[in-house]
Amino acid sequence: MRAAFLAAALLAVTALCGCRGGAENGQESGGTAQAEAAELLPLSIRTAAGVRNFRVEVARTEAEQARGLMYRTSLPDDGGMLFPSAQPEPKSFWMKNTVIPLDMIFIAADGTIRSIHANAVPHSTETIPSQFPVRAVLEINGGSAKLLGIKPGDKVLHSIFGNA
Repeated sequence: MRAAFLAAALLAVTALCGCRGGAENGQESGGTAQAEAAELLPLSIRTAAGVRNFRVEVARTEAEQARGLMYRTSLPDDGGMLFPSAQPEPKSFWMKNTVIPLDMIFIAADGTIRSIHANAVPHSTETIPSQFPVRAVLEINGGSAKLLGIKPGDKVLHSIFGNA
């Protein structure tokens, strides 16, 4: 009887831990549940070749910024995530638990792109610094910045920069 009770208790604890872990890290439904629930906002980048339009999630809270795009298995071609700061500050990111390659676009307070880290390697714990104090970081699909002609000096148009 005691062995049966312990086995049932262990099974219950295992089930609870498994459910909680998936829900906390966005793994349910292949990592898409968080994306489906998130509000997508327009963001544009004015490049020499024209305006590039995106629909991005904004990671406003500390928890949202810590989770970022971890565990996502895909990102729409026009998708991304914006990580704003209240004030310009040095930022650094890593790709631990991030499944897809990303371009990290580091943006000054006026919306000007200061630098781009292209094709960040999935699962890497290497720190990727902003090189300058920035007001926000935009993550988009790896290789998209080059493909779309997005370069340092281009302008990001979004309400957080007061220019959208």
